[in-house]
Amino acid sequence: MKKSVKLVGLGCANCAAKMEEAIRKLPEVSAVSINFLTTRMTIEAEREKIDGIVAAAQKIVKNYEPDVKIEKA
Repeated sequence: MKKSVKLVGLGCANCAAKMEEAIRKLPEVSAVSINFLTTRMTIEAEREKIDGIVAAAQKIVKNYEPDVKIEKA
């Protein structure tokens, strides 16, 4: 299953790349991409694990850019 979210307030392309790399290392994640220009993050994982992965991704995002909010795309 793919889930797309909006990263509101994302202001650093380098941070976005680091976030993407860290989220990719989560064990249940099949694929992840962050588009800095559209501030959209897409995560691919099993349907039953996607909510937990998004929660873990949110913590990773906050580590790099504390002011970024994750909203439904």
